Amino acid sequence: MLRHVTFLVLEGVDKGRVFRELTIPVTIGREEGNALRLNDERVSRYHAKVQYEDGDIIITDLDSTNGTRVNGATVQIRRLRAGDQVSVGRSMLLFGTMEEIAARKLMSSDLTAVPNGAQTVRVDELAAMGVGRGTREQSQLEPHGPPEWSARDDDIPPLPQKLSGAQCARLAEIFDHLHRGVTLAAESIDANDDGTEVRMNFNEWQMIQAVQMLLARYGRLVAEPEPRI
Repeated sequence: MLRHVTFLVLEGVDKGRVFRELTIPVTIGREEGNALRLNDERVSRYHAKVQYEDGDIIITDLDSTNGTRVNGATVQIRRLRAGDQVSVGRSMLLFGTMEEIAARKLMSSDLTAVPNGAQTVRVDELAAMGVGRGTREQSQLEPHGPPEWSARDDDIPPLPQKLSGAQCARLAEIFDHLHRGVTLAAESIDANDDGTEVRMNFNEWQMIQAVQMLLARYGRLVAEPEPRI
């Protein structure tokens, strides 16, 4: 079954171009032969690859010179969802059609509010400008910025499916270890009288940072697994 992806160039030399319904896998780069070819000198010849795997759209950095970022974070491999911003070189790409982004609820049913002082654009105005319809007219859409952190069910990344029993046990052990670190650190928190501010001592603050460091290490090991001997 063929699967397609759409990207809109928000920033860079190719700003305003729409790469619509590209059949995946798709490579991004400045060389001829890339399905998504950018005229950006800071983009590598073959910079990143977008492919479909186990129900998800995945982007992988192809050891590019200047790296790949998704919503501002440098990544080696990352699942893409409609509305995500992919930055390569000096170019910023919006992933997904306007319909797909609206379905993800990054926009309200009528308006899309864009932070950081950018303008608010109506969905019907976006359609009138040709955004998401395959035209190459330059759009006035501004980047919406990285999404805020949220613990809402709709925003939580899903766990991988079909893990073996051993893999589930290892993952649970990792989660328990990290959860215990955060729990112990939170026990020392003192709130002021009206509950508007909290404080924690230095040792517990160091524990929070240690958990952050471990999460970063685990993320790197997932993206760049150590070779098996």
